[in-house]
Amino acid sequence: MGQKLTRIFVHIGKVICLTLVLYCVGSVRAEERAAPKYKVDASTFRCITKMTSVKHFFVDNLAGNLAGTVDVAQAGKGQFPEGTMLQLIPNEAMVKQQKGYSPGTNDWEFFALDTDKNGTKIVSRGAEEVNNFLGLNCFECHKAARAEFDLVCEQDHGCAPLPLTRPMFHAIQHTDPRCTPEQLSEEDTAALKELGPVIEQIKNEAAANKK
Repeated sequence: MGQKLTRIFVHIGKVICLTLVLYCVGSVRAEERAAPKYKVDASTFRCITKMTSVKHFFVDNLAGNLAGTVDVAQAGKGQFPEGTMLQLIPNEAMVKQQKGYSPGTNDWEFFALDTDKNGTKIVSRGAEEVNNFLGLNCFECHKAARAEFDLVCEQDHGCAPLPLTRPMFHAIQHTDPRCTPEQLSEEDTAALKELGPVIEQIKNEAAANKK
């Protein structure tokens, strides 16, 4: 009986040790994924129109490889180099971290931002858990993009379209409070008038879907 109990305790001990090893390995991997190479803070973000314009959005590269980022953006497909920063509007951004940072999001780190004339505040950041100012999950929208587009959404990339027009996006970009105020065109002024009800509708739908 004593020998049997000893064998049982030894077996339990082995199971506990194996569990602890697996837990520790998993924790290390999680920490590695959660440790981005490019240290982004509020000062990283600036007036959106001071970035490099490609098509209807803006790009930069935190690793100094702006040419590589621009090449992929202009081609409209391909894998963006690490350090890439993309912004369509002032309140959202995505940064391509090092390989292995977050395999599920193709190593993109998403940012929800709050902006005013004094600068930028990071509201939330991360991989699959970040929601934008409309209450929509960034990754849920971007994961629908086909593989050749590196999770970047454009009109024909496979993502569900937002009910915002190109003029609306243009107006949002050119009313970034961090930028020097500019005279808005008639088209921008008209788009801003249409924008309020559309944003309110999206927010209400997002809130209803969470219930």
